[in-house]
Amino acid sequence: MTVGSETLRVFTGNANPMLARRIAQYLDMPLGKLLITRFADGEIRVKIEESARGMDVFIVQPTCAPTNDSLMELLILVDAFRRASAKRITLVIPYYGYSRQDKKVAPREPVTARLVADLITTAGANRVLAVDLHAGQIQGFFQLPLDHLYAGPLVASYFAEKGLIDGDTVVVSPDVGGVSRARGMAEMLHAQIAIIIKRRPEPNKVEVMEIIGDVTGKTCIMVDDMIDTGGSLVTGANALLARGARRVFACCTHPVLSGAAPDNIQNSGVEELVVTDTIPVSDEKRERCPKITVLSVAPLLASAICRIHKDDSVSELFQSFW
Repeated sequence: MTVGSETLRVFTGNANPMLARRIAQYLDMPLGKLLITRFADGEIRVKIEESARGMDVFIVQPTCAPTNDSLMELLILVDAFRRASAKRITLVIPYYGYSRQDKKVAPREPVTARLVADLITTAGANRVLAVDLHAGQIQGFFQLPLDHLYAGPLVASYFAEKGLIDGDTVVVSPDVGGVSRARGMAEMLHAQIAIIIKRRPEPNKVEVMEIIGDVTGKTCIMVDDMIDTGGSLVTGANALLARGARRVFACCTHPVLSGAAPDNIQNSGVEELVVTDTIPVSDEKRERCPKITVLSVAPLLASAICRIHKDDSVSELFQSFW
């Protein structure tokens, strides 16, 4: 994909430089020159090493772990490009950190997803490009344009190539909130859906209460937007197998995979976990869990960047999406 523009520049922070390099390769252009270092006390220092005046700048930076460092680095990058007179600053945030805190569940709790949106807006960004936000209402937290992309077709195509596209396949939502996501993939795979009813007695703790749908003798595909500790995945997979499921696959867009998650998934009944590279999956995690398969969202993001730069419609990318 050749953009053929002298005003387009793609830069990356330290959160996921490999994804940024892949995006630049698809756009057939080099990454912009940028230096990010730290002062002795840990403060982040940014220096743009080429002219950004009048440029259409895209900054690739998921706010993944270390979340606070990634977020602060992103805000400083925005401020640097704003002061360098960039014409437009678009943040490519494949994974939006703090997205799970999108509403008040109990009294005296913050809505941190909104706070992060306010910080990004105040820093001076002009536009945001995100992938599979945890909650759709996060789009409304921004006072600037946000393009929301979906990795569902990429993952569905992978499972279709494996032959999981017949009546023996059931797409499983791990909770009620993910039903629309599961329905979208089920339609692509011509499959039925099932829903796991669960409760969380405390954060990162899961108890399965019921499974709605017939999974007996079926190949199940559990689909979620992110996997953190893997508790929901492992507990849900065990429940599906106990209900007579023949095989269990799983997929998610954002492989957070905190702590012992890779080990827990490797030792579970999940046959394969398909994820994307919105968050980098380290070699160490992949060694601990060889069941992980990583698909790249770089072509999708590169297409969106090209369309935004040319002021073409991004919604055309959504036609086959959820």
